[in-house]
Amino acid sequence: MLRTLPRRPLARFSRSAVIASRPAKPSRCGAAMEGVSRNALTALALALCLVIAPAKAAEHGDTHAPPAEAHAADDHGGHGAPAKPIEPLPVKAHGLPVELTRTLQLLQDRIARGSTQAHLAQRQLLGHIEQRLIALDPESWAEAENVRAAVTFALAGGGPGALRVILRSGKVPEAEQPLALGALAYLEGREREARAKLAGIDPRTMPAGLAGQLALTQSALMVRDAPVKSLELLDLARLLAPGTLVEEGALRRQIFVVAQGGDARRFEALAIQYLRRFRRSVYAGNFRQRFAGALTRLDFDSDRTRIASLERMLDEIEPEGRRDLYLLVARAGLEQGRRETALFSAERAMGLAAPDSQPAAQARLYRGAALIVADGRFEEGYEALRGLDRTDFIPTDAELLDAALSTARQIRTPSAVAEAAATPPPSSSRPIPESGSLLRAQEALARAERAMDAPTRTP
Repeated sequence: MLRTLPRRPLARFSRSAVIASRPAKPSRCGAAMEGVSRNALTALALALCLVIAPAKAAEHGDTHAPPAEAHAADDHGGHGAPAKPIEPLPVKAHGLPVELTRTLQLLQDRIARGSTQAHLAQRQLLGHIEQRLIALDPESWAEAENVRAAVTFALAGGGPGALRVILRSGKVPEAEQPLALGALAYLEGREREARAKLAGIDPRTMPAGLAGQLALTQSALMVRDAPVKSLELLDLARLLAPGTLVEEGALRRQIFVVAQGGDARRFEALAIQYLRRFRRSVYAGNFRQRFAGALTRLDFDSDRTRIASLERMLDEIEPEGRRDLYLLVARAGLEQGRRETALFSAERAMGLAAPDSQPAAQARLYRGAALIVADGRFEEGYEALRGLDRTDFIPTDAELLDAALSTARQIRTPSAVAEAAATPPPSSSRPIPESGSLLRAQEALARAERAMDAPTRTP
């Protein structure tokens, strides 16, 4: 038979016990302390990370060996003397030039991600770092890592000033002098000397912060004489400094070196990479201008092939950026005589622009200018141009509108233009000056005529 357990009476709480169990209201002193403790949360979190991370690694078997005490217990049954604790490896402190250069590179990486504030702050930081480097004790430059950091700073936009001071100190190690002298020659425009000094240095042997920057510099020195080698160095720069401003600059340069070589397929592949990864870069505006010109100059199989490639590239970016690039390509197409490319790009831009916006007016202008030379669409283009107000445009577009309307009028009334060209100048105008050779020929002809008219002598 089942036995029933006796029912326990419910605990009874007095009103005072319930009140005592409630959380007390914070006092004024506690409120003041709350603000102080809140400011310390960040430091506390970092400290916890430092403590918890090794513990987590040990839990997951990430440690390389069990603790020394465990070894002692296993070997001696827990009765032997514990092994000495393993001391951490010494960490060498870096010099001030290294730390300053790293700060600059972190700021420049933000520029590659589109921070205009970082771009504005860069000039002040460059000036500050240069002053700090120049003020350092000359003995600092006896350290190779400090010299390399100074070269990195100079090539990253710092200029030649600090390098001149460093080399005049006479403390630069002999092994580092080709690097420093070559970088200084490059910054001062002595390209031949820079090539001679830097050509023998393998960027892969340099520190991470300098490696990509050096490859980028070597590429710039070789782009005219050895474009293939220059492209290889740009590839290397991208591999050595991924995600940095160095990679952004290397990819941007690579696109236009490929365009100069006429490789349309590689141009498209590299442009897609840039638009995917760096379209928000502070330097992307410069890229878009040059991209539009390079695209219209490249020799595709046909305009339709060019248009298909353009669509694939611009599909990588957001509608607003796509609209602006289509406008740039349309304008460049008009300048390069690529009518189909200009017309296609202008119509795409119209579809992406608000009806009464400035971009829409630009698109109508470029479309009309392309239509007046299209077969069977002259009247459509002419009417579109006549409906535009030149005061709505920037000066360059206003000039384009004037030129397009003038061309359209000439196309529409060719006979009047031809008659005006064929009308001889009035007789009251000044005589056209004759050249010296024409005068000499006329004199020779007159002498010949006089000789023929003279009486013949009889023997």
